[in-house]
Amino acid sequence: MQHLRLLLAIEERGSLRKAAELLALSQPAVTKMLQDMEALLGVTLFERHLRGLRPTRFGVAVTRYATLVFSDMAGLRDELESLETGRVGKVRVGTVMAPTPVLMAEVIKRLKRDHPLLNLTVHVDTSDMLVPLLERDQLDLVLGRLPEGWDASHLNFESLVDECLALVVGAGHPLAGRTNLTLEELASYPWILQARPSPMRVLIDRSFEDAGVTPPQSTIETAAILMTMSLLPGSDLIAAVPDAVANFHARMGMLHILPVPLPRKLGPYGIIMRQGRQPSASTLLLVDELRAAVAEGIY
Repeated sequence: MQHLRLLLAIEERGSLRKAAELLALSQPAVTKMLQDMEALLGVTLFERHLRGLRPTRFGVAVTRYATLVFSDMAGLRDELESLETGRVGKVRVGTVMAPTPVLMAEVIKRLKRDHPLLNLTVHVDTSDMLVPLLERDQLDLVLGRLPEGWDASHLNFESLVDECLALVVGAGHPLAGRTNLTLEELASYPWILQARPSPMRVLIDRSFEDAGVTPPQSTIETAAILMTMSLLPGSDLIAAVPDAVANFHARMGMLHILPVPLPRKLGPYGIIMRQGRQPSASTLLLVDELRAAVAEGIY
């Protein structure tokens, strides 16, 4: 464990001297520890450059493993404490926008009803931002989709719900109530869109390109639904949001859904977890509730 701590310290501080200071060890001691680790593994973990040390590709792999080891130890400590105090535990979930107003809200209410001491952390963002957090063990589960081109060989994906997008505007928008709208007409207005390379933004761009229309050039980029809902009223902005989000806010009179079906659809979102990692009891509770809610048509 001390060797693994050293590798993380070198990666963080960028030099043996600073790593030695962080660990309260002498520089000769940490030099020998690094040499022992490299001899044991048979590869060079760090290479020298003008500003100190930087990890080789082998060093990147080993420090990633070290991060997971210490994260597991912290998780074990939390789970033992939970068992001792009678709490169920803690689960960190990342979710895309679509499930938040209905599916995730219902699942969280059920979990807190049945397990009031369960500690839930919910991080809402786009899949391309959430999946790296899962890989770094900063999330236990992602409710989203695998980003296009992502190496998913170390991840498990369980499809849950097909997702469609809706184009929405504020109630007083010039296009509200209009029919027979075209993408070419919509492209002339300013838009609120997620940043590239999020799957939703890729879909919007390709939908316009398929129609032979240049994608909207005037854009505000954000994945925050609160910001989106705040910007739409009293503006000429158009936004693309998941159907579930659009319907939820339309029922409250906060926006108008444009009758423009997009030629492309997002793939289904689902449960993403790491392969070869035993989920905690708390995470399994969340997974079971997600599956049950979807089976009941709550999404």
